[in-house]
Amino acid sequence: MSAYQAALTPGAARYLLDRGIGREEAATHRLGVVGDLPFPGHERFRGMLAIPYLDRNGSPLTVRFRCLEDHDHRAHFHGKYNSIKDDPPRMYGIDSIHQAGDTLDVTEGELDRVILRKLGLFAVAIPGASIFQGRHRRMLAGFNRIRVWGDPDDAGAEFTAKLCRALRQARGMRLRDGDVTETYMQGGAQALLGVIQEEGQ
Repeated sequence: MSAYQAALTPGAARYLLDRGIGREEAATHRLGVVGDLPFPGHERFRGMLAIPYLDRNGSPLTVRFRCLEDHDHRAHFHGKYNSIKDDPPRMYGIDSIHQAGDTLDVTEGELDRVILRKLGLFAVAIPGASIFQGRHRRMLAGFNRIRVWGDPDDAGAEFTAKLCRALRQARGMRLRDGDVTETYMQGGAQALLGVIQEEGQ
């Protein structure tokens, strides 16, 4: 992953900064770009943001890719977000499971998780309701409080409902001004912390 970190372009850095993720957060989460010498099997992700999934010690388990182009992704034979073929569904940011106390936050997007960590909250990301597996439920079962930050759309509502059905200690956080990142960019840390206060969490 260090090769991708070193290939982080000014354009990618600007993309991250526009989402509240500065140099320090990018380095901590080992974010990078698939450069001119991609790893075998990653050739079709060239130029995309590389988001490594790290284990509790910071070693990479796998990587997902985010296209940075503003175009019709399907017409270019890829999605906005892309996973390695046959990679099992994973939870992003599992170090937080080992570091958190009795409360854990769960987002849909990896970059939303980065924002919550920036605020000092222990968080993981599960990119979509379909990714949530029984083993993920077991990983989260030991927490007394789980705050679910689903995006304010139909997919986000499905995501929140699925987690709250599976985990009795889970509560949905009501976002009104977009997803976690959009809320942060509009109102700063206080906008997100205010949602927690409103929900009594």
